[in-house]
Amino acid sequence: MPPKLVTVLGAGAWGSTLANLASATGHNVRLWSRHLDRSLAETVEGADIVVSAISMKGVRSIVEQIQSFPFAPETIFLTATKGLEPTTTLTPAQIWQAAFPHHPIVVLCGPNLSKEVQQGLPAATVVASTNITAAEVVQTVFSSSRFRVYTNTDPIGVELGGTIKNVIAIAAGVCDGLHLGTNAKAALVTRGLTEIIRIGVAWGAKIETFYGLSGLGDLLATCNSPLSRNYQVGYQLAQGKTLAEILKHLEGTAEGVNTTQVLIEKANQQHISVPITTQVYRLLQAEITPRQALEELMLRDIKPEYNF
Repeated sequence: MPPKLVTVLGAGAWGSTLANLASATGHNVRLWSRHLDRSLAETVEGADIVVSAISMKGVRSIVEQIQSFPFAPETIFLTATKGLEPTTTLTPAQIWQAAFPHHPIVVLCGPNLSKEVQQGLPAATVVASTNITAAEVVQTVFSSSRFRVYTNTDPIGVELGGTIKNVIAIAAGVCDGLHLGTNAKAALVTRGLTEIIRIGVAWGAKIETFYGLSGLGDLLATCNSPLSRNYQVGYQLAQGKTLAEILKHLEGTAEGVNTTQVLIEKANQQHISVPITTQVYRLLQAEITPRQALEELMLRDIKPEYNF
């Protein structure tokens, strides 16, 4: 395949990492952020792949800005943002697809802590799309001996796995911050996966997707690494810090904070049981302490293990 022109929107840790990955495999890369001199129009002009690696709160604004720009029909839009839009509860891919209905939209997600990928440590990810040809193009562009890329045909499942696990990661950070032990952590992550599946299936995703890299894989990475911003939020809450204090000193965005609130609204509308998300929400709202959140989960009514 001849070299592609890849434009990466967002020069944060993940955007810069994706730009480096594409460059290392021989492709031409342009990196854009609000702080650079090059205009948005100049950066995306002629791009074969437009990568969105901006925070959730900036997605709508960027989409609206570039919607009127001329793009070739085969231009691929690749979203690497994890979150839900508060006003619409849409995923980033759904926002991109609505704006570019005739273009292939691809989702990239997996256990990809950016610092480890930057260090050249082995990692794997998933690129998902209803357009498998587009997913395969992205797969080829980003695959290397250190970064293995798989394809998937369930973009909503891949996207939701990477989004909802951030909420569970906050709970995992609390668990470790309270020094509750390995048994408690294993139970929390396992029940967290059940909760992710329950939500995902209600939104039309495939169950098997959540047992893959963007579901279980991403969940394990984010719930077990201090490099995860969402994990750090939970850990520091358990240490007695306030949410405002934590977010003020956090490098980058902990998308799980905003995702929790949107998930609660959506789950209430659809009558989906989300006990872990509920306690994380109450904790973030300072309604309860970390230890009270734990007690609420442990004292729930006993039930069968599998009850989606």
